[in-house]
Amino acid sequence: MHRDEHPPRVPPADPRGDDKPSLPAIVANAFVRLDVGARARLLGRLLAPLGPSALAAAAGGAFAKYVTNNRLPLVPVTLEDAARATAAQVADVARAIQQTNPQLFERLLELLARDATTIAALSASIAALTLERVAAARRDRR
Repeated sequence: MHRDEHPPRVPPADPRGDDKPSLPAIVANAFVRLDVGARARLLGRLLAPLGPSALAAAAGGAFAKYVTNNRLPLVPVTLEDAARATAAQVADVARAIQQTNPQLFERLLELLARDATTIAALSASIAALTLERVAAARRDRR
């Protein structure tokens, strides 16, 4: 992607119908702003917690070839696959994690919040929203 091109955006998929983007959309929008190496690492972290059937089904099966690597702390995603992955596919994977294991999804967001490269890829408002939601999730767990 050239600097003057805008990355594709994932529409909010928030069931409450408010104007805030969903957390999977935030993750996807951050993903498309990263360089290919960071994309591969982020995608590897997102794919790791998915079980074999979820991994085969998520994103229309785009990442099914990684079923043999599932449950590793970081799935070794190729640079080619990271470059081909779309924002919609990443949002679908993030949504699958959020639906099956909300606590794990919150921990992944916390990891992303600590990654300077990912935070730099987010706009200030999206980063603030992410941190706000992570803080709210922590309060809810107490």
